[in-house]
Amino acid sequence: MRAVVFERYGEPAAVREVADPRPAAHGVVVRVEATGLCRSDWHGWQGHDPGITLPHVPGHELAGVVEAAGEHVTAWRPGDRVTVPFVCACGTCAACAAGDQQVCERQTQPGFTHWGSFAQYVALDHADVNLVAVPGDMSFATAASLGCRFATAFRAVVQQGRVAAGEWVAVHGCGGVGLSAVMIAAAAGARVVAVDVSPAALELARTFGAERCVDAAGTEDTAAAVRELTGGGAHLSLDALGSPATCAASVDGLRRRGRHVQVGLLPSASGTTPVPMARAIALELELLGSHGMAAHTYPPMLELVRSGALRPDLLVTATLPLDAAPAALAALGTAPGAGMTVIEPWS
Repeated sequence: MRAVVFERYGEPAAVREVADPRPAAHGVVVRVEATGLCRSDWHGWQGHDPGITLPHVPGHELAGVVEAAGEHVTAWRPGDRVTVPFVCACGTCAACAAGDQQVCERQTQPGFTHWGSFAQYVALDHADVNLVAVPGDMSFATAASLGCRFATAFRAVVQQGRVAAGEWVAVHGCGGVGLSAVMIAAAAGARVVAVDVSPAALELARTFGAERCVDAAGTEDTAAAVRELTGGGAHLSLDALGSPATCAASVDGLRRRGRHVQVGLLPSASGTTPVPMARAIALELELLGSHGMAAHTYPPMLELVRSGALRPDLLVTATLPLDAAPAALAALGTAPGAGMTVIEPWS
């Protein structure tokens, strides 16, 4: 099969022929029809994830068709249209038994713990626990967008963030995760403030329901701007980018007893991220992490997508062939872009 491979961290990746994967006894091989280009893939390429072994194939948000299934797989067969959370759970540890597969103790992650979906085929573990059926009327590009960024944003806003109608929600960083969070919060009846350095990203945020926007490039203190726009601070704030500056601004922009959810990865290369804990103590803030979304919790989100209340398809702003993926991956470091880019490995 053809796949995007990098041999050294931070050095150019290339498309080349590699061996087709085979399914584990409990796993499947999926023919990848669409896979998202995510900033997490860039972090992996930069060497920020210690679980990666070189050479490596990135890619972790995908949709496609089951090509082959292992002998112990009972729920899926070749030809099934599927997607998968980026965290593949074992199904048997204590966290999985509690329903918290997104923090599985023995999780695997395509594109990180093993070769990923910037390829024509990808192997996925524990298929009966992790696969999610893709409705026949949903495009593969839309389904691929659910597996990491949209599902991650849904859990961060709805399940971890406990968004409520009428609350102010601040979203710092309006890439794929951030725009998804804007759309989801607005659909829940919240009033959204979007924060980004890109006018294009902020315009998309307005399109997807942001009531107010803050241009972080031209604003000296974004947290103060959020507090002013929301009459004292956001009830819920998300760092959807992942940087020391956006993390601190998200916390500083909260009102009393507000809730901060950290979604964007904070790479160790930046050192330990300082968090304004004095403010967290004084205002009794909640500081929460959010890490993907378990497969068994997808149905409410899928129902909102089917009903048209949520439109993840509108977040897909570019579609690329596999040959364009290496350059697009490298560009994420300096120009993350607005919306989601989807790679179609067979085009």
